[in-house]
Amino acid sequence: MNELKLAVLGSKGTGKSESIYTKRLCLDGRQMNLEMYDPCSQPLKGKPPFRDELQWADGLVVVYDISDRSSFIYAKALIYRIRDPHLGACKRDTESVVVLVGNKQDLCHMREVGWEEGQQMASDHKCQFYELSAAEQYQEVMAMFTAVIRSIVTTNIKLKEKRRPSGSKSMAKLINNMFGKRRKSV
Repeated sequence: MNELKLAVLGSKGTGKSESIYTKRLCLDGRQMNLEMYDPCSQPLKGKPPFRDELQWADGLVVVYDISDRSSFIYAKALIYRIRDPHLGACKRDTESVVVLVGNKQDLCHMREVGWEEGQQMASDHKCQFYELSAAEQYQEVMAMFTAVIRSIVTTNIKLKEKRRPSGSKSMAKLINNMFGKRRKSV
């Protein structure tokens, strides 16, 4: 059974404590356990925001509020932190599945961040992009999470295929390198 870990990060939280939600699900005929971390967007003082979460997660969903420009700027900083190879923040660095989500589409009359800006930022940082309303679009939210989970599974399969097999030829080379050179007996 596959185990997937997903962190949902944003700049504004409503709760006071972090939570990990677990769910068993079947997707495309595969059974899996999903752990979803919600830090309630409260960075701890004296600690870089979300450092542990970035190491822990197989995928990250970065959420901003389309009616709050400061949340978009914070999301941009988070994605930069995730994607910057020098920071080494992510479990798999540039191969991690990262999704940018513009939330509160139902408040488009108060929009401060255009769809194009979100799409451009996602494109610049090799992220998937969605704009939706968590309050009013349950089906779209489910479709987004399903797509994210599929991307994580696909990425994990590709990473396993990239790994060097430790077959018998590799073992034979190792043994020959260690013991192959024999000293001449006197």
